[in-house]
Amino acid sequence: MTAIYQQHHGWLLRWLRSKLQCADHAADLAHDTFVRLLTNTPANQPGHQLPLREPRAYLTTVAQRLVIDHYRRLSLEQAWLETLAHVPELTAMSPEERLDILQTLHRIDAMLDGLPAAVRSAFLLSHLEGLSHAEIAARLAVSERTVHRYLVQAIARCILLMA
Repeated sequence: MTAIYQQHHGWLLRWLRSKLQCADHAADLAHDTFVRLLTNTPANQPGHQLPLREPRAYLTTVAQRLVIDHYRRLSLEQAWLETLAHVPELTAMSPEERLDILQTLHRIDAMLDGLPAAVRSAFLLSHLEGLSHAEIAARLAVSERTVHRYLVQAIARCILLMA
């Protein structure tokens, strides 16, 4: 793994800088990419010593996913800051409260990302757009019973998240 790091770190860092336009974020994501390489490749599993045949392809795939996560977090944070801008000063939150809510939003975002697409869509249509079960069923081309099952599954994950 040391050889892969030495051979490809500079290239990956340049690639990430071109995507992010920020040297600090690029360095962080390059680090995270190599951490994933160290913890998720078959070569690190007991009894496996298979070298990566295409290390740049693997690194690019992992890094691209991290870039997507990075931009999704930024988008979530920006939406939260825009919401806070509309809060009257008398009811404004402390920095600690803001951080707690932002961290909760990140956990919810990660939880939603882990749900099957149809379950996630049903949950978002219900809670963000306020659609009824019948409206969601029509949009997703499933039965209302299936929508109910999807929502129960999503809410169960929310409960586990908050526990």
